[in-house]
Amino acid sequence: MGQTLYDKLFDSHTVALLPSGQYQLFMGLHLLHEVTSPQAFSSLDERGLKVAYPERSFATADHIIPTHTRLRPLQDTLAEEMLVSLEGNVARHGIPFASPARREQGIVHVLGPELGLTQPGMMICCGDSHTSTHGAFGSLAFGIGTSQVRDVLATQTLTMNRLKVRKIEIFGKLRPGVYAKDVALYVINRLGVQGGVGFTYEYAGEVVDRFSMDGDDAL
Repeated sequence: MGQTLYDKLFDSHTVALLPSGQYQLFMGLHLLHEVTSPQAFSSLDERGLKVAYPERSFATADHIIPTHTRLRPLQDTLAEEMLVSLEGNVARHGIPFASPARREQGIVHVLGPELGLTQPGMMICCGDSHTSTHGAFGSLAFGIGTSQVRDVLATQTLTMNRLKVRKIEIFGKLRPGVYAKDVALYVINRLGVQGGVGFTYEYAGEVVDRFSMDGDDAL
């Protein structure tokens, strides 16, 4: 029997099966931003650890950049503190960084695909709940917590349980003004907010086949 995309990627990135029954998975790309990384870097420093694969990480200032001015220091003192921390940490560890000073910053989950960092067949993680959107590119992408951000920085691996796979097939034709996000919200409505717990979903069917990457021409 053939493997699902999830199974293929999971197996090809498995480093070890741990005594706990969980799997240690290699992360091809670790995306970082200013909100969930400061404590992770501090924890590395406390343990005297270095970033294992800095070239497999990429950082950006995402949530705190003002829309009306780029002057430093930022008027929001907490935002300035987070930005200074991120700038210092990426510089010390040699991590590629989309710098606001060079007008490179942006939404972390937009920069990945736009810069070609997100690739089919990759394992991707980021300390942000929206990370799963990279799955649209044929990757497996996970939102992780701060302690896991630290672990990936130190080892480039993530420990997790193997998920079950469900396939969702969507047929028919969408009405004008109905787009990919509407379809996703409908699926969530049918499954419930706990519908994804313990599962990964693969989407198929003629509606999904007609979607473009930006989801605006699948009418």
